[in-house]
Amino acid sequence: MLRSLALACVCVMLAGFALSSPLPPLSLSARLAAPGGTSPLVPRARIDALLATLPHREGRVAGSDGVALHWIAFDPGDYRLQYRYLGQGDPFPEFAMDASAPAATAPAPAPRGTVILLHGWMMDGGSLLPWALHLAEGGYRTIALDLRNHGRSGHAPSGYGTREGRDVAAALQALEAVGEIDGPVHLMGVSYGAATAIFAARELGPRLRSVVAMESFDNAGQAIRAMVPHMLSRPPERFGDRLALPLARWQYGGRGLDDAIAAADRRLGLDLDRVDVGRALAQVPSCVLLMHGRDDAHIPVAQGRALAAAAPRARYLELADEDHLSLPMRLDRLSGVVDDWLARVPAAGAPCPAPAPALPPAVTGGLAAR
Repeated sequence: MLRSLALACVCVMLAGFALSSPLPPLSLSARLAAPGGTSPLVPRARIDALLATLPHREGRVAGSDGVALHWIAFDPGDYRLQYRYLGQGDPFPEFAMDASAPAATAPAPAPRGTVILLHGWMMDGGSLLPWALHLAEGGYRTIALDLRNHGRSGHAPSGYGTREGRDVAAALQALEAVGEIDGPVHLMGVSYGAATAIFAARELGPRLRSVVAMESFDNAGQAIRAMVPHMLSRPPERFGDRLALPLARWQYGGRGLDDAIAAADRRLGLDLDRVDVGRALAQVPSCVLLMHGRDDAHIPVAQGRALAAAAPRARYLELADEDHLSLPMRLDRLSGVVDDWLARVPAAGAPCPAPAPALPPAVTGGLAAR
């Protein structure tokens, strides 16, 4: 059993609010400016243990301003993925996963296309390992990127999708030059990575076949104003949180949160209230599938609906009984939706298909081994 991304996100953020911090009022702005993080969805030790048994390639390429971006690729094959969503844990969703190396085949199957996976805020590419292996079993080459300031990638000013989108475009060109890109290219992102995918799609234009964007925000400043109070409203998980949480609520209530966002703006040379994902989406020529959980309290569903209204070519799927934390984990409900989308989506300019319906929610659903 593995805890969801929420637990680690809360713990990492609270670490910035600790009483021992030399500059408590600036801790949130520093975290907003350079969130950092590795995958709590699949902890590093678990990732390393799986990678020791799974054939893959990894390396680094340069982003748009030279920042080093770590990537890891899986070729098509039968990884005997066993993934099971276990439902609401205590207090966060949990899942179980296992996989093994494909049996040797000659020749190796040619990829149906390439899917580039983009993780969420304070995460890394390992958080999308279940999706990477599932799509590789479906015949795609999958490449998970660590975005700037995350995982094993380098540090550079965050852009809340704007600069990261240019990074993805640069990484795609570099990976294509060394033969890692094969067939039509799709982007799949979660939350921060979903916004990045939309900005990248605007950069890539008709070079891109499609985008799958789960739980994207519409406006960065509005998203922060919704997310931080929600995270701070959770009950304390550790003894230290009993001291840190009241302080953080005091510091970042009222004008404190606006002041922290303004300080992050100055650090980044960026107006977070003008990071407009909807405007970028309206300029994307390829088909985009937006998915949002109706119960999302981190990035409220109103932002997903606003994105859908911003671009006539976007297709929108809203899932009842899912939230920001659970929806990306629901391979049991969404693997068929994503598989169908990737198989049917046309080249840029052609009409975009309607998404297949998601399966009904199940408390202990599961995706059996192929």
